[in-house]
Amino acid sequence: MNALIRTAAAATLALAASMPMGAQAAPKVGQPAPDFVGTDSQGKTHKLSDLKGKTVILEWTNHDCPFVRKHYGAGNMQATQKDARKDGIVWLSVISSAPGRQGYVEGPEADALTKSRDAAPNAVLLDPKGTIGHAYEAKTTPHMYIIDPKGTLRYRGAIDDIPSASESDIPKAVNYVRQAISQLKAGNAVKPSVTRAYGCSVKYGW
Repeated sequence: MNALIRTAAAATLALAASMPMGAQAAPKVGQPAPDFVGTDSQGKTHKLSDLKGKTVILEWTNHDCPFVRKHYGAGNMQATQKDARKDGIVWLSVISSAPGRQGYVEGPEADALTKSRDAAPNAVLLDPKGTIGHAYEAKTTPHMYIIDPKGTLRYRGAIDDIPSASESDIPKAVNYVRQAISQLKAGNAVKPSVTRAYGCSVKYGW
């Protein structure tokens, strides 16, 4: 029996060791958001802990994903970004696509996409190794996270409640991000605080 227990334990440890970093402890709403250091499309470094005192929104994106194109093509993501920034929120778009995979871009292309779509993030973080993505267990594009001024994760999940790639569904949908921002501004709890994200899978390299 002891031999069986030791074998099972060894197998569990081997499985854990084979998991990507960050896959063993999912970020939890109500707990401190995982800190990170990331480089943006213009080579500037951003550290989450340096943004204490500000609400931060993280948006995982992939410009070739039809679900992302839905929200950018209709202007929905850009409008949400701009309204958030008017409230002093820091909006960081994150690209975790690995080199050679769908959605991968380097700095100049990321900047060109931002300009051509009239997007308004504070910065676009390039995460080709998936370090930030795995720390947050980002699954889809889009996948949204809201962090309050104390550094606590207050929302994670979908941008809205209609999981389709059709622009015509946007006016009928509840925009969870806008709703959460309004709740935070009013000093209320975010409800729902966790939703099922929908979209294309994040194109990690590992």
